[in-house]
Amino acid sequence: MKGRISKRTVEALKPGQIITDTDTIGFIARCLPSGVVTYGFQYRSADGRRPWLRLGKPGRITPDQARGLAEQHADLIGNKRDPAAEQKRMDLTTVNSVLDNYMKRDVRQRRLRSADTIESAFDRLVRPVIGTRSIYDLKKSDIANMLDGIADSSGPTMADRTLAYVRAAFRWHANRDDDFTPPMVKPRLKPKERKRKRILDEEEIRDLWRALDLLTPGEDVPACYPGFVRALIFTAQRRTNVSHMSREEIASDKWIIPAERMKHKEDHLVPITPAFQKLIGNREGFPFSNDDGKTPFSGYSKAKAALDKKINELRKSENRKPMKHWVLHDLRRTSRTIMSAYTTPDHAERVIGHIIPGMRGTYDVFEYAAEKRTALEKLAAHIEGVVG
Repeated sequence: MKGRISKRTVEALKPGQIITDTDTIGFIARCLPSGVVTYGFQYRSADGRRPWLRLGKPGRITPDQARGLAEQHADLIGNKRDPAAEQKRMDLTTVNSVLDNYMKRDVRQRRLRSADTIESAFDRLVRPVIGTRSIYDLKKSDIANMLDGIADSSGPTMADRTLAYVRAAFRWHANRDDDFTPPMVKPRLKPKERKRKRILDEEEIRDLWRALDLLTPGEDVPACYPGFVRALIFTAQRRTNVSHMSREEIASDKWIIPAERMKHKEDHLVPITPAFQKLIGNREGFPFSNDDGKTPFSGYSKAKAALDKKINELRKSENRKPMKHWVLHDLRRTSRTIMSAYTTPDHAERVIGHIIPGMRGTYDVFEYAAEKRTALEKLAAHIEGVVG
């Protein structure tokens, strides 16, 4: 069938169905018999063949990003060049290929806890902009322009973090390529400036709560998103730990985050309070999921943009200034700060999964489950009091 390829039309695809885009000739989304959807570009070559060029999968790139890649292939045809031949020639020297090899042969082999975060940054922020470029053609201005876009959309801290990931990948490849010199630029912030101290005040928490209620599930954001954001506040855990929470990790009224997802490589116990239990309900699989529990929630950036838009619409309607820039991790810092009023610093640190320093942290292996539960219940009571 023909139509404009969008998030809505792609999600409606059934196994065996395809959509041919009406905006960009050759841009196609197809749903395989397995249910997996892929984006591709198809055209007729000079010898009559119809090559299929893979563009990516939903979740890794958006429909608009895939359309942009398709348009690049279409431009090659307009210049009487064969996209398949160009892609084959460039495959081994593109930014995408370097990132793929770096993830496979270095990051994944070292089993870095940040592997998913690094890959997400590559998929969302780097590949759509410079992924198809040859590493030998890249200039400092290309890197700088990419970082400008990241800084505008996600802030200078995220730009510097992405720069660090790209720099590591390029240096790794440079050690294997005599002809490649990484085109790098300086970070935007000094180390002290990159250390965030942002917390949400009570007015901002109320605005956040109201905006979550005003979002249209399934249209503005995935249906699980409002509960996911509230869960970040009620648990004070990292966003990836919450999004990857599965029913298998829940035992009675306790959530055990496995060691491989924790920075200190030890299982982490998080008591499930009544406020948190309401959010996860009895859903099987992954409670916070875009596809009924089959896979963890993804699409942080797009959902966060919709939330920010709703918050600022709300504030504008009341003649207030837009909300100061914030990120999801600031909710964890906000919750940790609130807990300081209701429990000891050690118990608050244990709740968020930090190791107690010194000999106490080495020899005291008690779970402190009751103390954690009390701290989280008082945190929930505080938040519920703020939002009324």
